[in-house]
Amino acid sequence: MIDKAINDFFQDRKAAWLKKTIKASMTEIEAKEKELECNQIFSLEQWLPNAAKRAGQISISTHPCTFSHPSSRKNKNGYASSVIAASERSSDGYLRNGNVEVDTDALGNAAALDVYKFLMLNMDDGQSLLSHIQQDSELAHNLLDIKTESYQILKTGFLAMIENDIGSAITSSKIKQVYFPVGDSYHQLSILSASGLMFELKKRIDSIRFSDGTKVARACEKANEMHECGYLQLPGLTTIGYGGTKTQNISVLNFQNRGKAHLLSSAPPKLYKRDVQFPSTEFFSQSINYYQCRDLFNALHELFLKHKNNWQIRAERDEYYQSILDRIIERMWLVRNVSETQYNPDTSRLNKTQKIWLCPEHINTRVDENEWLDDLCKSVASFMFHGYTKIVGKTAFMFSDEEYKYIHEQVVKNREALR
Repeated sequence: MIDKAINDFFQDRKAAWLKKTIKASMTEIEAKEKELECNQIFSLEQWLPNAAKRAGQISISTHPCTFSHPSSRKNKNGYASSVIAASERSSDGYLRNGNVEVDTDALGNAAALDVYKFLMLNMDDGQSLLSHIQQDSELAHNLLDIKTESYQILKTGFLAMIENDIGSAITSSKIKQVYFPVGDSYHQLSILSASGLMFELKKRIDSIRFSDGTKVARACEKANEMHECGYLQLPGLTTIGYGGTKTQNISVLNFQNRGKAHLLSSAPPKLYKRDVQFPSTEFFSQSINYYQCRDLFNALHELFLKHKNNWQIRAERDEYYQSILDRIIERMWLVRNVSETQYNPDTSRLNKTQKIWLCPEHINTRVDENEWLDDLCKSVASFMFHGYTKIVGKTAFMFSDEEYKYIHEQVVKNREALR
């Protein structure tokens, strides 16, 4: 008994032949004669020997050379070897043959495409007819056991489609060549396209862009209506063509896809300059430092040089202290704004207080607790106290402990602004 897929194949071929051959002007007798001729042409006894002879005109390949150049199939050294990558599936994280289920491609004489389709038919057990012939299965014997030709000759003819003589591999000067360093020498590589992966990508992209669900969602968008799922868009797509009007001269898959494949955008990401960077170790050195408040510390020193101690001098001093605090608070908000995208809890070496102060994941602790805020006020006061001496240098007035306490009091007055 012949598999249903094989019967369907021959029925389709017969129907196409009759549609092309029988004309409306023919008499009923002439039409009957054509039907008899059709049955004869597509009988197993006649079609199989003819197909077996033509099978060698097509070579199965996972990486057809014709995608690099349409004329790379044949050169002065003969036909370029067809490459069949029989890769096994592996959880190695790579997008490659073996890890993606793709159709096998083929190249060669377009007139023999019917033979390729015949051998690629999926049988009831899920295997291709070609696999059955390779395994000498019962199905293969039942099919190829005909009177007009021996089983072995038919098998040899069909298997010519997958012949690959590794010992005499031939490349083409029209294929891009790369000399890859190996030890003290080089190994020549011919760069080929994995057409199965290429057209699998096209199939998936087209499914995203033109599926029934996408069409409905687009119609809702056009009508300004809500759609529960929406749809996906792939920006920056490029469509590339192979073979021009002779797509069948490139490969079978190229012919089936009308010579069109999609390319995803491979442009480098657009990098934006970061005006603010989230600190990795210490806010009071990486986000703000003494030199960023240099103008205020110098102005403070000029005030102290007046050697006066009245309410106007003290008020002006307090204004400078507040200006330094305002600069710290302003930088705090800038850092918090970038914390969502730049803060990495796994690599951050900020101390506990500064993590609570700056990081979004500690916002509840920041609002509900006060212990961290007491510690932060001390750090801010220390920054202001030592910053003056660091900037002014040897001419700086020596601050007393009382002045540190006073600075700390000014910071505490701003504790809610620091929260």
